[in-house]
Amino acid sequence: MVFDERYAVNLSMLFTELPLLDRPAAAAAAGFGAVELWWPWTDTATPPASDLDALREALTGAGTRLVGLNFYAGRLPGPDRGALSVPGHESDRFRANIDVAVDFAASVGCKALNALYGNRVDGVDPAEQDALALENLALAARAAHRAGATVLIEALNEPESPRYPLVSAPAAVEVVDRVNEATGLGNAAFLLDLYHLSMNGEDLADVIDRYAAKTGHVQIADNPGRGAPGTGSLPLADLVGRLRKAGYDGWVGLEYKPGSLPSGEAFGWLAA
Repeated sequence: MVFDERYAVNLSMLFTELPLLDRPAAAAAAGFGAVELWWPWTDTATPPASDLDALREALTGAGTRLVGLNFYAGRLPGPDRGALSVPGHESDRFRANIDVAVDFAASVGCKALNALYGNRVDGVDPAEQDALALENLALAARAAHRAGATVLIEALNEPESPRYPLVSAPAAVEVVDRVNEATGLGNAAFLLDLYHLSMNGEDLADVIDRYAAKTGHVQIADNPGRGAPGTGSLPLADLVGRLRKAGYDGWVGLEYKPGSLPSGEAFGWLAA
C-alpha cells in the first residue's frame, strides 16, 4: 500500500533500529514516498561532503522525497533544544550550518527547514539570547529564500523542555512574525506540532483556527506517550481534518515513537 495523504515519516523517530542510510528504503517499503529528518549529525554542523552525498543517494535511491529537515540543533534526542540562541560555540555552529543545510535541502527538493530556538542559558540575559536568535533566524530565512524554502519555528513542550522559551503557539508565532518583519521576505512559518501543544495544555482546535494560515508544517503524535495515533487520547484524525478545512494543504510529519513494534509495523492506524 502507498499512502498518499501527504503523510511524511520522521526518520529520526521511526526506523531508528536501522542505520541512517537504510531508513529511506524502509520507509518506502512501508508505503511512504515522503520523509523528514532532524539534523542527522548531532556532533557537527558541517559534515563531510561524502556524508551528505551518501544521504542524498539513499533518499533518491529509495524514491523518497525529503519534505522537512532540521537545521543543526545540538544533541537530539537529548538535553539540547537548538543552538541558534545559545551564545558562543553553538551559535557559531548554527551559522556555519545554514548554507550547508539549505544547500542540501535544495539538492533534494526539500522546502521546509526547522530552526529550533535553543534553551535558555544560565547567566545570560534572555533579551540577549532573543536578539541573537532574531539575527540568526534572519540569516537562515534569507538563505532559505534563495532556495525557495521556508524556515519553520516550533513550539516545544514545557514538561520535557523546561529551559526552552517557546512553549506555546502564540510564543512561536510571535517569533515567526518578528522574523518576517525583520527580513521582509515572509518565508518564516509556524511548525504546528500537536503533541507538544497538547502537552502544554493548549486548546488544539483554537490553535488550528487561529494559526492555520501561518502554519508551514505539521507534526503529530498521540498523548500521553508520544506514540502512534490511537495509543493515546488525542483526536488526531479530527484535528488533521480541521487543519485541512482551515486551508492547510502541506505535509503532516509522523514524529512518534513506534513503541514495542518494529517501525514498519507502526502504521496500522493509517492502513485502517
